[in-house]
Amino acid sequence: MNTPLTKQQFEQALRAKGRLYHIYHPFQVRMNQGLCTQQEIQGWVANRYYYQVNIPLKDAAILANCTDRDVRREWVQRILDHDGADGEEGGIEAWLRLGEAVGMSREDIVSQQRVLPGVRFACDAYVNFARRASWQEAACSSLTELFAPEIHRSRLDNWPQHYRWIEPQGYQYFQSRLSQARRDVEHGLRITLDYFETREAQNHALSILQFKLDVLWSMLDAMHMAYVHQQPPFHSCPLDVSH
Repeated sequence: MNTPLTKQQFEQALRAKGRLYHIYHPFQVRMNQGLCTQQEIQGWVANRYYYQVNIPLKDAAILANCTDRDVRREWVQRILDHDGADGEEGGIEAWLRLGEAVGMSREDIVSQQRVLPGVRFACDAYVNFARRASWQEAACSSLTELFAPEIHRSRLDNWPQHYRWIEPQGYQYFQSRLSQARRDVEHGLRITLDYFETREAQNHALSILQFKLDVLWSMLDAMHMAYVHQQPPFHSCPLDVSH
């Protein structure tokens, strides 16, 4: 039972976690089937924006803890992918364009006024984990990217036919992440397979990946309650809470 998995077996175990990826969450399924209202799509985009702006903070925390120059030189590209660089807008800007494409103003999204407490809590927990964990553990938590190309592809395939009111330029983020996620997976997977060598360490890595899956799933739980069941936070509380 304590015999370490081979790298091939370990990778298979990591990939098997994909059955718990948030592509199977009822809210995500609802979106891909074209059942979401414009308000629901807007709510998702506004809340996911908070996740997007926290990704570079997570990656910066990994870099701050990383003692391996070669890893830092490769990992820093993730920050540039989101924040942008000279002549490149980056993923955060692309996400703002998605927000505009679904009918929101840039100011509304950037204000973060629509971010649900459950989404904020989940994203903050992810960043805090990256700050406190070893850089190898934090790198492992990014391996939900193993499953990301499928979810981006499903949006590109399904949304244009289901949500014809979304402006086409809004899909640039999903298109760019198809190649970026595959590249990032190769690096993160290599780190994880090389570092977590004992069976105990491999089980720990699987629990880290599960934590990140929980983060993504919990975000959608909050959105599903707020936008599908029309039960946003504090819906049952008195409006006057000044006392």
